[in-house]
Amino acid sequence: MHFSKILTLIGAGLVALLALLPFGAIAGQHDAGSGIELLGFAGMLVNKDTISNVFISLKTSFVNAFDAAPSVWQKIAMKVPSTTGQNDYAWLSAFPKMRKWVGDKFVKSLEAFKYTIVNDDWEATIEVDRNHIEDDQLGIYAPQAQMAGFSAKQLPDEIVMALVNGGFANQCYDGQYYFDTDHPVAGASVSNKGAVALSAATQALAIASYGAGRTAMRKFKDDEGRPLNIIPNVLLVPPALEAIALALINNDRLDDGKANPYKGTAEVVVDARLTSDTAWFLLDTTKPVKPFIYQERKAPVFVEQIDPQTDDVFSRKKFKFGAEARAAGGYGFWQMAWGSTG
Repeated sequence: MHFSKILTLIGAGLVALLALLPFGAIAGQHDAGSGIELLGFAGMLVNKDTISNVFISLKTSFVNAFDAAPSVWQKIAMKVPSTTGQNDYAWLSAFPKMRKWVGDKFVKSLEAFKYTIVNDDWEATIEVDRNHIEDDQLGIYAPQAQMAGFSAKQLPDEIVMALVNGGFANQCYDGQYYFDTDHPVAGASVSNKGAVALSAATQALAIASYGAGRTAMRKFKDDEGRPLNIIPNVLLVPPALEAIALALINNDRLDDGKANPYKGTAEVVVDARLTSDTAWFLLDTTKPVKPFIYQERKAPVFVEQIDPQTDDVFSRKKFKFGAEARAAGGYGFWQMAWGSTG
């Protein structure tokens, strides 16, 4: 056969083969970033636009999960904005209260207590393998982006519940443990700590547990002997005490059939991050200053490292994304909390 006819047949065969392949499986594609024509073979072309679109999608998953995640810390803590590396809370030593103005104004000075909350750095980081982008295998990262968003939303919960767990061993502004038996007030010792198990078994046991904590809080006074009008409105418990707490707050009668004097006196908040199965807490969250402080220097944000020229990408084929935040927690007025070890 003549050589020119052989070439013609080969060319026709290649055209027929290309016609059988999916559109775009072999195609000239233009990299807008470099101006170079590239060939992609049955996968995702990795260029600047592709990488940007991938991480926009991951950020969307992160934000949607962040917005949808549940959160309970606002029920028991207040957010204090921070503009520096730490905040000073010496002002907690002076519980402000109006008094009759006779003669010169009475200026309350801060006690010699020093209470500072230093901001911590927080992060959650995930690697994205470049091969997974090339092979269009990005489905494995969407759940991770969602979990990073979920975790970022719950960072304040983690910080605040850690404060509750540590309340029997961590100091507050007056140098005493937050839940303690000897807070100094006008030369006397005042307790906001108990050791009685929470109970709805009988009216007597309910009075001796929940009732005792509630009564003690309502009797708290300032350093001038004036009642602080503390109103316990939140009963915070671990899952192990949920049924007892709900019975105390919701039932008309207690387990012994006697009337429940505490029905409707508080909101039950249950959190699985409480580490003790016996400890329970009464809180007053009706005032501007809450029992616990969530200090926020930088709210959780989505961050990414997508520059293909970085060492991690060049040497290890790894892009990164995740969340960053700067925040910390601390204790407010101990007078607004009662804790029992149970």
